[in-house]
Amino acid sequence: MNKIGVPRVVLCDLDGVIWLSHQPIQGSVDAITRLRALGVQVLFVTNNSATPVHEVEAVLQRIGIPAEGCVLTSAQAAVRLVRPRERVLVCGGPGLLAQIGEIADVVVGYQEAEPEGVFDAVVVGFHWEFNDVVLRRAAQAIKSGARFIASNDDATYPTPDGPIPGGGAIMDAIAVACGETAQVAGKPHQAMADLVRSRCANIEPSQMLMIGDRVSTDGQFATVLGCKFALVLSGVTLDSSDSDADYIGRALCDIVDQM
Repeated sequence: MNKIGVPRVVLCDLDGVIWLSHQPIQGSVDAITRLRALGVQVLFVTNNSATPVHEVEAVLQRIGIPAEGCVLTSAQAAVRLVRPRERVLVCGGPGLLAQIGEIADVVVGYQEAEPEGVFDAVVVGFHWEFNDVVLRRAAQAIKSGARFIASNDDATYPTPDGPIPGGGAIMDAIAVACGETAQVAGKPHQAMADLVRSRCANIEPSQMLMIGDRVSTDGQFATVLGCKFALVLSGVTLDSSDSDADYIGRALCDIVDQM
């Protein structure tokens, strides 16, 4: 087994790596403590846009991981695709609404009454209440000229009971309804890469390590950034036989054991 050199920065996914539906995966909390003891800066980079950043930080704190200022979400990345003072229809959770509200002039949640006038953009993310009404409103706004933006394109979302449809499934439904392709913000796309680089401005990609449970998202994101990728088998990916990851472990604690 190849030894992993201790990186300066670990970019760590949350769902499937730290927890499943906020239930800690065995050994994950201790693994973060050990990384920090080695002097590693840990940034939690998640495609989950539904939960506000401060709530994610609070949940991490409750399970024993201080994380204030250490969480980067696809909702924050999506902000980079919205222009100041635009009118935006948000079809997503509270986290996405909060982030887009920081830059847009008019933000309308999918459950709010329809205002007069057209939208400049429709921003889509995972939300539990997605239905035909949301689908119709989003598709109509896009057909009327709004740009189509998605926080992420993950088809599934890992839970303790197995994967469920994710934000990418909602994005695909709207894409079929409107006939347009979304510009995606989250991993492995450029907006999230730019967000990470803004937080790691003086750190070379060779000094970073991306740890995640999905090759198509986390592995490809490592490629975009130019850093190494460690795959864990505690989330979406359960079989590593077809993976070209630089490092593989049963869980996060196994990756840290290799350092």
